[in-house]
Amino acid sequence: MKTLRYVCRRFAAAVILLLGISVLSFSLSSLVPGNYFDDMRLNPQISLQTLAQLRSQYGVDEPLPHRYLHWLEHALTGDFGFSFAYNMPVSSLIGQRLNNTLLLAGTATVLIWIIAVPLGILSARLGWVNRITTLGSSALLSVPELVVILILVAGCIRMGVMPLAGVAEWDRAAATWTRIRAVGLHLLVPALGLVMVGLPIVFQHTCTAMKEVLEAPFVQAARGHGISSTRLLLRHALPVAANPLISLFGLSVGGVVGTSLLAEVVTGWPGVGPLFVQSIFARDFHVVIAIVMLSSFFLVLGNLIGDVLLYAADPRIRRGNG
Repeated sequence: MKTLRYVCRRFAAAVILLLGISVLSFSLSSLVPGNYFDDMRLNPQISLQTLAQLRSQYGVDEPLPHRYLHWLEHALTGDFGFSFAYNMPVSSLIGQRLNNTLLLAGTATVLIWIIAVPLGILSARLGWVNRITTLGSSALLSVPELVVILILVAGCIRMGVMPLAGVAEWDRAAATWTRIRAVGLHLLVPALGLVMVGLPIVFQHTCTAMKEVLEAPFVQAARGHGISSTRLLLRHALPVAANPLISLFGLSVGGVVGTSLLAEVVTGWPGVGPLFVQSIFARDFHVVIAIVMLSSFFLVLGNLIGDVLLYAADPRIRRGNG
């Protein structure tokens, strides 16, 4: 019962946060001068009467609160409006590209954690490994994300060994391994860019958490009782150090999705990122707001997952909640 109340409270907080983000996004989009129909005036084939009918049909000239409530009512049913630039519903437009974004973000997240956690544990135990890895992670953290991805893309272009831009067509007639290999080759560069950006953060948190636990009195006492290093590490130190990592995992889920939008634009991966940039320039604000809400949803969802996992893993939080 306590667990259900905790999850309900966290879920309610997430819903309120998403509502606040939607209000802010809608308000900021209304402050931008002009809209998509203003550019249509330059087309001599479209009459002013037609433009007036379109503006009335889509409620462009209605007051902001009315437009927001109308959008929210439809958004709750999965309808995020209509894309004027692409002449199709926003939900269908984003749905065509969302799978590519989730594939990229999911692949990068798995690679980051399966590399960073063992490397952080090893670095906390071995001094010479710590010096090398800390230097490398600090160098990556000091460089902006965009620069890291651009350097990677420039290197791949110069070597000419990896395909860039787009994604291989899913040829159903080809063998399964051939299809996976074709998609994987196109996925490699943007995924590697996300790994280079996200790996140092997870590594440093893992290394710091493990160092603190390995220096704790209970670990020293367990070592004095003759417990083997492997058992001490896996059964005693790692569960204690897992708490900050669980919280970080929840944030990294949404963070990688957000960073993947940047990587998609730079590498040409056909996900939601390029659509977001194109919609901004076209002033297709229904698409822009929908993508902002989608990115915020994954960030809030990741944070919610981290809170629930931390609640399940740490009995101190459960007792405090009681």
